[in-house]
Amino acid sequence: MKQKILIVDDEKPLRDTLARWFRPSYDCLVAPDADEAMKVVAANPDLALMITDVRMPGEDGVSLLRRAKAANPDMGAIVLTAYGTVDLAVAAMKEGADDFFQKPITDLPAFELRVAKAVRNAEMAQGASDAVAAPPPAGLAEFTGESPAMEKVYRLIRKVAPTDATVIIEGPSGTGKELAARALHGLSKRAEGPFVAVECSALAKDLLESELFGYVPGAFTGASAQGRVGNVEAAHGGTLFLDEIGEIDLSTQVKLLRVLESRTVKRVGGTEDIPVDFRLVAATNRNLAQMVAEGKFREDLYYRLNVIDIRMPALKDHAEDIPALVDRFLKEFAKKNGSAATGVSPRAMHALCTYAWPGNVRQLRNVVEKMVVLGSGPELSEDDLPPEITAPASATAPATALAAVPAAAQSLADTERDQINAALRACRGNKTKAAELLGISRRTLHRKLKEWGEDQ
Repeated sequence: MKQKILIVDDEKPLRDTLARWFRPSYDCLVAPDADEAMKVVAANPDLALMITDVRMPGEDGVSLLRRAKAANPDMGAIVLTAYGTVDLAVAAMKEGADDFFQKPITDLPAFELRVAKAVRNAEMAQGASDAVAAPPPAGLAEFTGESPAMEKVYRLIRKVAPTDATVIIEGPSGTGKELAARALHGLSKRAEGPFVAVECSALAKDLLESELFGYVPGAFTGASAQGRVGNVEAAHGGTLFLDEIGEIDLSTQVKLLRVLESRTVKRVGGTEDIPVDFRLVAATNRNLAQMVAEGKFREDLYYRLNVIDIRMPALKDHAEDIPALVDRFLKEFAKKNGSAATGVSPRAMHALCTYAWPGNVRQLRNVVEKMVVLGSGPELSEDDLPPEITAPASATAPATALAAVPAAAQSLADTERDQINAALRACRGNKTKAAELLGISRRTLHRKLKEWGEDQ
C-alpha cells in the first residue's frame, strides 16, 4: 500500500506538478490553503508526510504545521520556502518540520530523495508509537506459523539477515516471498535504510529499465524534463527487492549484472557512473536454473543471485499452520471492518484445513476477509465459507476443479499445467479470474500459456 502525502500550496500549477511527479510512488492528496489542509489531516490519520509552502494567503505554513503536528504527531513535514523566507523555514523546523526546500524547485529528483527520507522517518516514528500496541513490522513478527517447514525458513532468515549476501527467495505465488524479503531487511544492519520493492512482472521492458536505473532529462520521448532517480539509487543504504526477477528481459539482465559487479548505476541516457550501496534480495516462482538451460536467463546473473537460496513452502506443505493463520487474519479483518466475528466453527475450520489452497497464504487471507465481511454473528460457520471451499467434487467451482487434478506420478511442470488449465476451465476461459484464483499475475498466466502454445 502506498504511503499518503499531502501537498499544500496556493499555486495550483505547483500542486499539480508535484502530485504528478510523486503519484507513481505515493498516494498524493492536495490542498490550496491551511483550512483545507487540516480537513485532509483530520480525515487521514495515516498521513505520512505534509509538504507545505510557508507563505500562503490566510494562515501561513508555520501555523499550519503547528496545528497539523498537534493532530498527528508522527506525521513528517517538509516546508517550501522562497528566497527571503528562510527565517520562517527555520521557525517551521522548530515546530517539528523534518526539512525545508527552497523554491522554485528546479531539481525534482533531489527533492524526491528528501521526501523519501522524511517518509521513512515518519514510518519509524509511527512504529515507535505503535510498539506497545503491536509487534514491530521488522523481522519475523509478521509471520505466523510454528510448523517445521516455517521454522526452517525462520532459522535461515535469522542466520543470513545480518550479512550482506545476495538472497534469492523461491516458492509458489502467494507464499510470502516479499514478507521474507522484508524480514531479511528488518533484521539486517540496513534496517534503518530504505526497502525498495519492484514488481518486475508488472512493468514492460522499457518502463522497467527506467524504473530500475532512472533516466536523465530528454533520455527518451516522454521523459520528464527533470529526469528521474531509479529504484537502484533509491535503495542506497538499504535493500532492493526485485520480485519475479525471472520476468526481466535479457538486455535488462545485462545492465543489472553490471550494477551488481561495479556497484555503480548509469541512468538511461546518461554517462555518469553513480556509486550505489544496497543489498539485493530477489524472488521468483519460476525455475531459474531451467531458464538458464533454455537460454532465457543469463547464467552469470543467475550465479550472482544464487548466493543464498531460501525456499518458501506451499501452504499445503505446512497445513498445520492454517488455524493460526485463520485466527490472525480473522482478528485483522474483524477490527478493520467492525465485525463481531471472533472465531470459526470446528466444521468450517476442518474445511479450511483440508482444502488444497492453490493460491497459498494469499488466497487463504482473501477467503478469511470475505468470510468476515459477509458473515454474521461471533462464530463463522460452514455457511460463511465461499463455494470453492465447500463445493462437492462434481461441482464446477474453481477450487474444486483444481483440487480434482491428480497429483501422483506427475512432474512439477505437468502439475502446474494441469492446475492452470483446470482453473481456466472452471472460470470458463476468463484469464483474469483464473489468475486471481491461482494467486499469480495475469501476465504470468499469459506467459505460461504462450510457452505451451495455448495463448490465443
